[in-house]
Amino acid sequence: MARRRRRRRPWHRTRAYRLVRTALLAVVLVTVGVRCGGDDGPADPVRASREEPGPAREGPPPDPLPRSRPTSLRIPSLGVDAPVTGVGLDRDRQLETPPIGTPKLVGWYRGGPTPGESGTAVAVGHRDTSTGPAVFAALAQVKPGKLIEAKRADGRTAVYTVDQVKVYDKAGFPDEEVYGPTGRPELRVLTCGGLFSRRTGYTSNVVVFAHLTATG
Repeated sequence: MARRRRRRRPWHRTRAYRLVRTALLAVVLVTVGVRCGGDDGPADPVRASREEPGPAREGPPPDPLPRSRPTSLRIPSLGVDAPVTGVGLDRDRQLETPPIGTPKLVGWYRGGPTPGESGTAVAVGHRDTSTGPAVFAALAQVKPGKLIEAKRADGRTAVYTVDQVKVYDKAGFPDEEVYGPTGRPELRVLTCGGLFSRRTGYTSNVVVFAHLTATG
């Protein structure tokens, strides 16, 4: 797409944009690094194990689901109900984002877990584009305890509960904290955040941490 003079650049096309680099999908674990706008390249894969407890809930955790591609993502508290497309890595090992012409589309990293699978799944979306707010414009406002529902091609639904929302400066993004492997199904939903500069893009990343609490 040709650039128009003085047009605000979409967040996924800011200078030296970096999101995800993956090293391995081993059975049900995937480890990735993430960058959003930094000057450095993707971090080396994180191999340390990590398991962070979520908020208390009744009953045992649900069993992980088998593999099935995602079809839609809902965040009811934000009014988000969006179709999902698979995204991969480009030749520079950067995560492809949903097409800029479809700002309400969510990208799900197809090299990682599908909804409800064990491991850390990754969903990404635009915060805004040159035409206005996009699917994750209000992502930073989601509260702990709220639900994220990911529907699957097999008709089942993976329901995640939000544990926390963090905003990280792009210059010091903690790959291990965000994407270290886990022993349970978890989800990271991310977009850009912080301040915007025409020269350097957004200053931060918004990351939602969630874990599987129900299946349907």
